[in-house]
Amino acid sequence: MFSHVMVGASDLEASRKFYDAVLGALGIGPGVANKNRYFYRAPGGTFAITTPIDGQPATHANGGTIGFQAASPEQADAFHAAGCANGGRSCEDPPGVREGPGGKLYLAYLRDPDGNKICALHRIPKQP
Repeated sequence: MFSHVMVGASDLEASRKFYDAVLGALGIGPGVANKNRYFYRAPGGTFAITTPIDGQPATHANGGTIGFQAASPEQADAFHAAGCANGGRSCEDPPGVREGPGGKLYLAYLRDPDGNKICALHRIPKQP
């Protein structure tokens, strides 16, 4: 359905450092520079950061979240720790299991340096 997701960055290099760390924890390589943008490519799609092309300040969406797939709870924890160590901050509840109609999920939420809310999500397999 999606070709890519891109978020604005006030300080492109601070955001690159943050996303290199959190996405690196999920096994995604460093961002590839293209003018005032960095692209992170994976088999499931592309994530990018950019300075806004209209010259206005970068802002974040209220109520918006970008979710990244994690292979395990440990990988989600590594994502969270890398983000906190590289200019991000924890938000929502601490990383852990949440239960809902779709089953059990392991979630780890962060705010990036510009306030965008991101999440590492691991779907816990149903037990027979």
